[in-house]
Amino acid sequence: MDKLAELRRKLGALTDDLNSAEILADGKAFDAKEAEIVAVEAEIRRVEAARARSASLAQPVSAAAAEPDPNLAARAAQGFNLRAFNGGGECLSPANYNPVIGRQFESYVRSARAEAASLGLTAKDLPFKSFGEQLQAIARSTLATKAGGTADPRLVRAPTGASEVDPTGGGFLAQVDFQQAVFMLAHDMGEILSRVNKIPISAEANGLKINAVDETSRATGSRWGGVQSYWVGEGTQPSSSKPKFRRAEFDLKKLFSLAYMTDELLQDSTALTAILGQAFAEEIMFMTEDSVFEGTGAGQPLGILNSTALVSVAKAVGQPTATIVKENVDAMWSRLWSRSRKNSVWLVNQDALPQLMGLAQVVGTGGAPVYLPPGGYSGSPYSTLLGRPVIETEYSAALGSPGDIVLVDLSQYTLVDKGGVQAATSMHIAFLTDEMVFRITYRTDGQPMWKSPITPFKGGNTRSPFVAIAAR
Repeated sequence: MDKLAELRRKLGALTDDLNSAEILADGKAFDAKEAEIVAVEAEIRRVEAARARSASLAQPVSAAAAEPDPNLAARAAQGFNLRAFNGGGECLSPANYNPVIGRQFESYVRSARAEAASLGLTAKDLPFKSFGEQLQAIARSTLATKAGGTADPRLVRAPTGASEVDPTGGGFLAQVDFQQAVFMLAHDMGEILSRVNKIPISAEANGLKINAVDETSRATGSRWGGVQSYWVGEGTQPSSSKPKFRRAEFDLKKLFSLAYMTDELLQDSTALTAILGQAFAEEIMFMTEDSVFEGTGAGQPLGILNSTALVSVAKAVGQPTATIVKENVDAMWSRLWSRSRKNSVWLVNQDALPQLMGLAQVVGTGGAPVYLPPGGYSGSPYSTLLGRPVIETEYSAALGSPGDIVLVDLSQYTLVDKGGVQAATSMHIAFLTDEMVFRITYRTDGQPMWKSPITPFKGGNTRSPFVAIAAR
């Protein structure tokens, strides 16, 4: 795990402990926990400073002013552990609004601005003090232009050139520090997005093509798509061989996030920043993670469950309906590509937890559990199954369906995205209810980097970084 992300997660856990009734009731324990928090915060500042210094030394001064620092997002917006969210759907309802995440969005903006020097940006390039202030300017400018007036000169029009899917362009580009905050809040909250292989592409590009080794078997003569080695005697000429490549193509898909805001709320830029910062980040995270998990590939990224690289193990003989038994877990583990084990995680539906809690390795008249709850014997913040983290997700299928539990190495999934966030608004959609509709556009695409499971050098069962169980 990234050192900075690990420290942020540790800080989040310590902060949660600090607010527990037991700690609050014990003055000495409270002071000790507070001291731990201060120490971790100091270490975070040192790591951030070291990374910023390394990045500035690694890039020539002339180049730093000419093009964005590719490490800006990772350095500027690493955040606290924000996994405890009520994501999806009604993200603007009072029950789902999380003020901690709203404040964290502001923290991300401050971090992005602190790093703006690596982009060659000045105060003139960052005229809006908050995301809410820019949204207010967009709303006012929309009304002004419809009445024959002019838009706020601080706003930058989004390019409206030919669109592959949606001919209606327009809108305004979100200020660069707000772009970073929305994206990185979404990626840091996401247990899936934080683990995939992410590749940013330039503002001028609409896709990416990657040449990948076309390897489907580890048999001699098939490794690396056809590279072969020979033991030869003196004077013997070996046969020639060469690797085989395939092209993985990523064509950006467009994700729209819509939020309805009342006229009263539009008057409060602070509330707009907090609520929409959280709302857009959560919705981008939810929809993108769901597509990584089960996307169809048609107008959206190709998900793991619909990939031809997925291995689906058969249910156990005589297995009851809607169950998970240890034989399933053993079969999944045996079909996981061995090099993926150190990066693998279990993604499960929360309804599957009672099934996992009863799993055990029987040894004679005794045995040992194979599933450990958070804390467990190892003190891990996650539950573990066969020593690997268990992450509960909303995207996992219902118990008994393929996808209710999957074992995956998410580093073998590549997600590309385009950094420019486009914001637009309209008052006509909800005119009768006195609401303004804001839209954020996010362009991304993703797919597994494996096109099929791989046949091992010895043994008959194929292997893959993505393993599920057939329907039960």
